[in-house]
Amino acid sequence: MSQGIGCLNEKPLHAALKAWYARPGDRLEVPVDGFVIDVVQGDLLVEIQTGNFSAIKSKLRQLTETHPLRLVYPVAREKWLLKRKDGSQRMTRRKSPQRGRVTDVFWELVSFPRLLLHPNFSLEVVLIQEEEVRRYTGRRRWRRGGWVTEERRLIKVVERHPFESAADVGALLPGDLAAPFTTADLAKRMEIRLKLAQKMAYCLRRMGAIRQVGKRGRAYLYTVG
Repeated sequence: MSQGIGCLNEKPLHAALKAWYARPGDRLEVPVDGFVIDVVQGDLLVEIQTGNFSAIKSKLRQLTETHPLRLVYPVAREKWLLKRKDGSQRMTRRKSPQRGRVTDVFWELVSFPRLLLHPNFSLEVVLIQEEEVRRYTGRRRWRRGGWVTEERRLIKVVERHPFESAADVGALLPGDLAAPFTTADLAKRMEIRLKLAQKMAYCLRRMGAIRQVGKRGRAYLYTVG
């Protein structure tokens, strides 16, 4: 396993996942067609993205034209929050009540839902346990009360969920979902937020996994296939 050009400003979670994925003989931080790739496994390019998908949209679209590429996205199934105030080395640690799910990938997948139709592209969602280090700055932020995230740390990889095609993503829909259905029906059945159900429906429709078949009041109706 050889190291490439280095990892300036790399965050701990990204570095840990890259090390977890790498196997003997793999190459890390490799220049490919003007971009730097996290892990190269033979002909396969593995790109790990812990944040916003829109930031790498152009990169993925260009690379998948000539290379097989797998995008890896971590979702925290369990999270522990570590908090400290400015200038203090003392931290508090508590478990977050929030539990991430595979469907959380749809928050980001709206950036390029049709990319899964490309034969060179695949997606892997990894459910992890992580620590999130937060620092108190006193500056009010929405829902954070003055706390900002400094870094995320990998504790453990719990599960891996690969998606090779639109059909794989469509399989996330409940088998007993009524037809036709609205995004409100989907949110209730899957016990997810309505906004996430809307993003999920948008992605699946763009992939061709579901079809829009009409309206019920102001809500669109969808059916599978």
